[in-house]
Amino acid sequence: MLDQTTYPVMTEMAGWLPLAFMILMGLAILAYVILDGYDLGVGMLSAFAKPDERDLMIASIGPFWDANETWLVLGVGILLVAFPAAHGVILGALYLPVAAMLLGLTMRGVAFDFRSKADERFKRAWDFAFAAGSALAAVAQGYMLGKLVLGFQNTALAAVFALGIGLGLAAGYALLGAGWLIMKTDGALQLRAVVWARRALVLTAVGLAAVSLATPLVSERIFDKWFALENLLGMWPIPVMTVTLVFIIRRALLRLPKRLEDQNEYGIWVPFACAAGLFVLAFHGLAYSLFPWLVVDRLTIWDAASAPESLLVMFVGAVIVIPVIIAYSAIAYRVFHGKARPLEYY
Repeated sequence: MLDQTTYPVMTEMAGWLPLAFMILMGLAILAYVILDGYDLGVGMLSAFAKPDERDLMIASIGPFWDANETWLVLGVGILLVAFPAAHGVILGALYLPVAAMLLGLTMRGVAFDFRSKADERFKRAWDFAFAAGSALAAVAQGYMLGKLVLGFQNTALAAVFALGIGLGLAAGYALLGAGWLIMKTDGALQLRAVVWARRALVLTAVGLAAVSLATPLVSERIFDKWFALENLLGMWPIPVMTVTLVFIIRRALLRLPKRLEDQNEYGIWVPFACAAGLFVLAFHGLAYSLFPWLVVDRLTIWDAASAPESLLVMFVGAVIVIPVIIAYSAIAYRVFHGKARPLEYY
């Protein structure tokens, strides 16, 4: 039996451990969105590329895309083991978009390998599957986010709102993907990536504005939280910094070369870095809007958490595993830094 002195300790752990796991899960999902977001974006943009450019685009993400998806597995794993009550509710309410996302990721993964081995007459079909799978996964992820924000309401308005977030997220991924290609390629493909980035920036900015305006209108709880007088001072830096980053990306894209003979490497990292910053700001706003709910108006992080004893054991494991994932990813990006090289199959 537990000694009486252990109860205050357990009570204290029951307070901070769920919060710690919530932060870890949030950071894992944010890492996934940025890292796998750019390779989903590259996949979508590949539909508009020439065949030889498509090979180079896929080569630019080849060493990284499997490792990027590790963060999704980690985030969902934390949800399952640390917040089992919320895991059942969330995946039960989202089984159709989750199935669509998994179908898209599967299409992308299979096409990634099969396109390199297929006859030339079938290669285009696999290229289409790669682009379509990337788009399907991106829209499904945004749709799930929209449903989560509204507490899984089953109304036509909720579906339209969720679909709008899905399309906006796909545009943001395309911006990340174009920024990645600007850094990892040169020549005609880099110039084409600049054009793609300009178009994706417009769609992303429109999507951010539309979602920011629609969210408080469709959720009374978020409206009250955003526009309460005591919260306005804490919230205003987010839209200001968002507009600033959009302006910086636009200015950087205008400064990048428009002709092959004018190409240089000055500032090629700016569009990708600032696009990632947009996602960080959006994530901050989302976390502020939802906290402390895991399932809006139904389960808080403390309601859904596992027993403190279980969380403590898993926390020790997380402290060991997460640095290993970070180190592996850092090594992969260090080894394969620099410009992408054309694919070679033996």
